[in-house]
Order: sequence, then structure tokens, then C-alpha cells
Amino acid sequence: MSEEKKTPQSLPAAPAGEVLSTMRDDGSRVWLRPRISAGRFLKQRAVVAWVLMALFTVTPFIKMGGKPLFLFELATRRFIVFGTTFHADETLPLALLMLTTGVAIFLMTALLGRVWCGWACPQTVYMEFLYRPIERFFEGKHYKNPTRHEVPRWKVAAKYVVFGLISLHLANTFLSWFVGVDKVFLWTQQSPFARPQSFILVMATTAAIMWDFAFWREQMCTLACPYGRFQSVLLDRGSLIIGYDEERGEPRGSKKRLANQGIEAGDCVDCNLCVTTCPTGIDIRQGLQLECIACTQCIDACDAVMDKVSKPRGLIRYTTQNLLEGLPKKQVRPRVVIYPILLAVFFGGLLYVLANRADATLEVLRIRGRTPYATLDSGEISNLVHLRITNRTDQAETYEVRLIGDGRLITLQFPLRIDSDESADADIHVILPSTAFEGGRRAIQLELLAGNAIVDTTNKTVLGPLFANK
Repeated sequence: MSEEKKTPQSLPAAPAGEVLSTMRDDGSRVWLRPRISAGRFLKQRAVVAWVLMALFTVTPFIKMGGKPLFLFELATRRFIVFGTTFHADETLPLALLMLTTGVAIFLMTALLGRVWCGWACPQTVYMEFLYRPIERFFEGKHYKNPTRHEVPRWKVAAKYVVFGLISLHLANTFLSWFVGVDKVFLWTQQSPFARPQSFILVMATTAAIMWDFAFWREQMCTLACPYGRFQSVLLDRGSLIIGYDEERGEPRGSKKRLANQGIEAGDCVDCNLCVTTCPTGIDIRQGLQLECIACTQCIDACDAVMDKVSKPRGLIRYTTQNLLEGLPKKQVRPRVVIYPILLAVFFGGLLYVLANRADATLEVLRIRGRTPYATLDSGEISNLVHLRITNRTDQAETYEVRLIGDGRLITLQFPLRIDSDESADADIHVILPSTAFEGGRRAIQLELLAGNAIVDTTNKTVLGPLFANK
């Protein structure tokens, strides 16, 4: 049989209705210019936003116990959280920290919905309270009605210059969380040719931030960010959302026009302000949508209209899916019981591990390309052992290594002084009699000492002759 040819009629039909609020039927982008809806929630969000922006800027300068409050050094695989240092080799504390953070996000979402997105996410905070206000300032009437009003080219250029300067500041601040504020400050004082890699990193980060806030904008939330797509599993019908009271608002439209048709109008006057004020361009009256970032602008817009038409506020409000459907509010929901229990277990485990964490660690690293052992003139067997010692205390320490049992060590690099939260490698020679080996192997135990205190121990199997000369 010949393969059936595909014809335009056999291709899948385009989905009916709107696919994305930021995309036209032909695939072109709808450039959103949301209007400002002043109200109680906008004022509260503005205070939160400016506090968060200030914290983002000053936090890299804050120190706790002589360390940065937060520092995530990817190059050295060292992470500082609230002045506590975590190293990449500390699997258990890092895992507990990640689990604690993850469960906390799950619990926050189950209780408060997408409060993070609308109130605290940097994408929302900087977009709605820094970049867009600057854009409104420079564009003036053009922002409200681009088809009727032109904006001078010098204002467009000035807008992007200001965007660029702000993006450069944010890039330096952002990088200071990962390399340290002192290092970033040093970069700014040097010529770009002195540290070309650092200069390229700063410029690339600036360009990425500029692209995000000047062009990508709400598409970061609607297309790139996975958090909105996780709503279906993170929320339940008792989670806090922003919802439209359909029973109260429908049928929507002009009360006079609907009365002429013999229909009793709902409270919604169909002014469409909840759509034009939405920073992601959705219609909240269509129900819960992944593009909704819970920014509350639709609530402020609707409340203002309800005040004008002498109707009670709350047609659009913080609520739950159950309450919108007239179902009773559940006081106890499985996930808001399970999540706090898990959070307590993981956080308690993290505190326990940190409280009992060794002040230093002793690791034996594999040596490649070396002879397994050497026979000395005395008949003893020498094994070269490569060590890595990590000082996890807040001050410099001096360390010694000791062998438990028979045998001796040659430790030319000891005593070894290591700064706080730093690691150092050292070689030692383990000298054992040839009779100490069974089947060519011998298990040894090494102790790491700081002063007279044993801070860590490790085991190592060294190699020797299969048959000893007795």
C-alpha cells in the first residue's frame, strides 16, 4: 500500500480559543502595557517590594560571625547560609537544607497560593516597581495609547540607558551573592583588560538582566518559569487564590442593557479593567490559570469599580476554590498537616547534623599513576597517602596526623596550618613492617588532631607484598 499523503485537511486543527494572553492568532507577540490600579494591595506590595530590593542590595555586605550572611561560591563549591558554611562534600547537611527549603515552599504554596510570585519574586518586584515605572515616566502618553501618541527618540534612548545602568547595578549585586562583595568591588576598580573573564561575566549578566526586564518580561512567568505549571500539584481546593465570584458577577454587562432583555444583571459591569491591569494579560473571570501570578492588581481595579457603582467589594478577592463553589471551608487538609511534620523532621535533622558536625574533616584521596608501594632498604613497606584536610571552624587551626597501631608516619608537611573554611592537601608516607600485610593488604586508621583533641578519623587500606619475608 502506498503511504497516505498528508493534506492540509488531515493536519491537526489549531486549538480553539486563546492559547496565550501574550500571543496573537498569527503567532506574533502582544506587547503588554498594563495600567496601574491604585488600591490597598498595591500600596502594601510597594512597601514589600522596596524593602526586598533594599535587602537584595545590602545583604551581601552583612556578615554573621565574620562570614557573609549568604554566599554561594560555585567555583569553590562552598555555600554560606546564615553564616554557616556548607561544603559540596557535605552530602547530608546539603540534602537536608534542600529538603527543608523545598518542603517550606510546598507548605507556603498550599497555604497562601502564589504569594511568592505576586509579592516577593524578583521578576515581579523589579518589573512592576522599577522597570515599568521608569518606562511610564519616559513614554508618558505613549505608554497608555501607543497608536495615538509618539514618543521622541531621545526619550527611548534615555529609557534604555537608564535600563542599562540599573541592569549593570543589579548584575554586580547579583554576582556579589556568588563571588563575594569584596571581589566584585575589586573588579570594578580594575581595567577590563586586567581581568577579561570577570569583565565578560559582568557584561553577560548585565545583558541577561537587561534582556529579561526590557524585552522578555511577563514571558518569563508564562513561558519559562516552571512554578506556575506546578500549581496543579502544589495547590489544593483549599489553597488561597485570587478568584472571581461568578455566581455574584454573572451575567455581566450593562445593567440597563440586560434589563431591556429581561435579564437581571450581575455585579460585574464588564469594564475589562481586571484584564487591562493584569501584568500577564489574562482574564481572571475565566477561572484559575497558570499565568496568574497573584499580584492583586485585578482586586484593586475591581474594588474601585464596585465603589463607584455602590456595590460591595470582593467580586474579585482572595479566596479558595471551595469557597467560590459554596463548599464549607476545611479546617484540616492532609497536605497542611503532612508538610509541617516533614518540615519539622527535616529542619530538626539539619540542626542535629550541624550541631554534631566535626570541626574538621580528614579525607584520603586516590593517587593515580604512582607505584602502589615501595620497599625500603630496611625491609619496611612505604605507602604514599594523599590527604585533604578541611577546617570547618571560624578560625585558623594547626593540624597533625597520627597513625593508630604499629608502624610510623613520615609527615614532612605537618604541622599544617589551615585558615577558616579552607582546605589543604598534604602527602604522608605510611611505613609498616612487611609482616603486617595479609594477602597484600593492610587496613590502617589515621587520626586528625587539632592541638591535643582528635577532630576526625579515617580508614585506609594500603598495599604491600603478597608474601612477606619472615
